[in-house]
Amino acid sequence: MPSAQSRAESFCRRFGLKLPILLAPMAGASAPSLSIAVMRAGGLGACGALLMQPDEIVAWADEVRAGADGPYQLNLWIPDPPPRREPAHEDRVRAFLAGWGPPVAPNAGDATPPDFAAQCDALIAIRPPIVSSVMGLYPAAFVARLKAAGIVWVANVSTVAEARAAEAAGADVVAVQGMEAGGHRGCFDAGLAERQQVGLFALLPAVVDAVKVPVVATGGIADARGVAAALLLGASAAQIGTGFLRTPEAKIHPAWADALAHAAPEDTMLTRAFSGRAGRSIATAYVRAAAAAEAPRPAPYPVQRGLSAGMRSEAQKTGDGERMQAWCGQAAFIARAEPAGKIVREIWDGARDLLGGTTNP
Repeated sequence: MPSAQSRAESFCRRFGLKLPILLAPMAGASAPSLSIAVMRAGGLGACGALLMQPDEIVAWADEVRAGADGPYQLNLWIPDPPPRREPAHEDRVRAFLAGWGPPVAPNAGDATPPDFAAQCDALIAIRPPIVSSVMGLYPAAFVARLKAAGIVWVANVSTVAEARAAEAAGADVVAVQGMEAGGHRGCFDAGLAERQQVGLFALLPAVVDAVKVPVVATGGIADARGVAAALLLGASAAQIGTGFLRTPEAKIHPAWADALAHAAPEDTMLTRAFSGRAGRSIATAYVRAAAAAEAPRPAPYPVQRGLSAGMRSEAQKTGDGERMQAWCGQAAFIARAEPAGKIVREIWDGARDLLGGTTNP
């Protein structure tokens, strides 16, 4: 196996990066200013486009390209199967949520994400350097369109089996997500998100041994030590999400950013209470209450997202961190409230020192 340093250098040359640091695509926390700062420092920008209409994705890409040269990734969530609706149970969820926010309209659970096919068309029209997927694999027809357009496909995976499936489907890179990651678990099967929880540093070498494409490590990485460890275990680059959320360029709500500063690893937990899909959040009062034995189980995705929308909106307006959707990885305590570009450069300088390197990729 090539050395950690040479593997990172090869990855950077192939994808036009100066540093093997990738910004994680975080839906709802993908301010163009954050990607611009990361890209100017030599890393990869990113947009989690799950909730964006095609024209919004185009506008994001235009702003980022105007602000920085260099590669970036646009990420889409592969749609789940249609949810099984249970009106009586949804009524119980609505009643529970009304205790945490405004009354929930009977049709709130009917809300759906933007049209996936239209989003895919927008990606082809934009022609970003890299497109990534989460929650499954792109359909073969769309993969063929990506290949024809010369667009790199990075598939986010959470198990060895998913990594093998991604490689077989034509993924150019797999991004391995450990259970430590903040936000939604990227499992292909929503029903396995809580059962198949594997820590990054157990999963990473297993995936490296199982596939031939480059592997990116993500989940619980927020400093030079994590990056160096990931590269030593076979990764070609590291992807960081929560570690950038306290930067001024991220522009998240101050209550969320402040809570990240005080979140120890054990202060996070997996919850379906915001969207119906399992994700790692700060263990706020709402998240803990939703996990109590007497609370109704959350509705499936995206029904729960619609049902909880009023509460989440009110929490944003009032700055109530105990009800806010505060996604948080287990390395949040490392995140710094400093410029993103400074953090990128210092993380790589530190990682390179730990690896014994003397030159940048």
